[in-house]
Order: sequence, then structure tokens, then C-alpha cells
Amino acid sequence: MLISLGPSLATAAYSFTDATGIKGAPIHWIGLANFKEFLFMGQASRDNYDALGRTLLFCFFVTSIQFVLGLVVALLVNQRLKGVNFFRTLYFLPVILGAVIQGLIWSLFLYPLGGPAARLLASLGLHSEFFGGQPSEAFAWVIAVQIWANLGTTMMIFISGLQTIPEELYEAARIDGASSWRVFKEVVWPLLTPVVNTNLLLNIIGSLQAWQLFLVLLGYRNGTQVLGYLIFAQGFGQTSGSTSSAFRQGYAAAASIVLFFLVLVIGMTVQTILRRREERILG
Repeated sequence: MLISLGPSLATAAYSFTDATGIKGAPIHWIGLANFKEFLFMGQASRDNYDALGRTLLFCFFVTSIQFVLGLVVALLVNQRLKGVNFFRTLYFLPVILGAVIQGLIWSLFLYPLGGPAARLLASLGLHSEFFGGQPSEAFAWVIAVQIWANLGTTMMIFISGLQTIPEELYEAARIDGASSWRVFKEVVWPLLTPVVNTNLLLNIIGSLQAWQLFLVLLGYRNGTQVLGYLIFAQGFGQTSGSTSSAFRQGYAAAASIVLFFLVLVIGMTVQTILRRREERILG
């Protein structure tokens, strides 16, 4: 806790300064000026609100799709079938690669000039610029890669929950003539409630904070930034083409405080709703 508390307090303090992170540069106390600029000043604040909207959109699609796919895959690979451990490993493998390797793999696969995906589309008479195309198309591909990269974690958490359900409950439901859907609805889903809550919270918080894949796949590009990447770009001077950002670590610290409260509010709201649901289902 002390290891995380120190940087957190330092970030809060830096958010009230004009710190640049450049060695030897003076640091001045400027109060709420960074927050005022981030939230209320001109085109920069409008861009920040656009990034906020994309962050929420990214969170919604990643969380909902990854949650559903993770549950479906967990149900499939939880069967007692030959070779099922191979598929569990296959689905979990992207998780251990890391964001940089994940991004590089997809950059090569989707490379528009001779990459495997481009050749496949060309053979069908189609064309796509993938990450180099329209911002909306590039943004959608990052969503897909984010889901692919983290699906294994969601799957494994669901599997851990499925394996705690006694086999006797399945057998009793089948003896009563329940269909597979009925077994899932009346037995599996209620007993998965704690795991469902854990997965939803992890997916929401993880997607709100995501930025590494945006860095590796897209760079600092208008129309695709999310808050997490905007913070990195402002703090460490990311430049791409005609778009650049200075080393403004005080401003980046203020932006990270905004993101922190966004995650806190959404996380606590979802946790409260899920806790009430759990109490209602499990008594």
C-alpha cells in the first residue's frame, strides 16, 4: 500500500504545479489552473471531452463484448472433453504476451501493404486501411484487439467459478427434466454471481484505464485518443505528424486525477448495483 500511496500523493501534488519533468526546469505552484484548462478552456477542453466520450464508448464495447465472449468460451472449455486444456491455453496465451507484443502482432497482421489480412481482403476484391484508415475504423480495431488480448483473463475467472458448482446440482436439474438453457438460467447463472461481479468490475476498470494498445497501434492521432493515452502523451511528449504535445507533467497529473475520479465514480456505482443484485439473488 505504501508503494502505491507515495506516487499517488506525488501525482496529486504535481497536478497543482507547472512541472514539465525536464531536469533542472523550475516548478511553480499554479493552483487549479491545470484543472481549469483541462475542463473549461477552449478547444483543448473540447478535445478532452471528446476523449472522455471515446473512453466511455471504449469501456462499454470492450466490457460488454469481452464479458459475453468470456462466459461463452468458459462454458465451452469447461466441458470434460479431450484436448480441452489445449484450448484453454490457446485462449489465455494473448494475456501473457504484454501490450507491446500484442500490438506488434496485430500491426503486422493488419499491415495494409501486403499484410496477411490485406492479402485476404484483396483476394475477395475488398480493401481496408485498418489502423491507417478512418479514425472510427482504427478505433474499432483497437476495441477488437483489446478484447482479444484480455479475453483469457475473463475466461479463466469464469472457469474458476464454474468449477465451484457441485456436479450434484447439474444432475438434480437433469433428473427434473430441465433443458440446458434452464440449467444455465436456474443453476449456473445465480451461482456465478460473485464471479460475474468480479469480471464486470475488472473489465470496466481495465478498459477505462487502457492506453497502451493505442500507443502501439495508432500513436497520437486525432479522433482516436482516450483519456489514458492523452495523459501519457501530455506527460511524456508524444508527437505524431503535425500533432504534438509538450512535456507537461503537471497538466498530465491533473488529467490523471480526473480519470481517477471517473473510474472511482463508475466503479463504486457499478459495485453498489452488483452488491444489491448479489444480496437479492443469494439472500
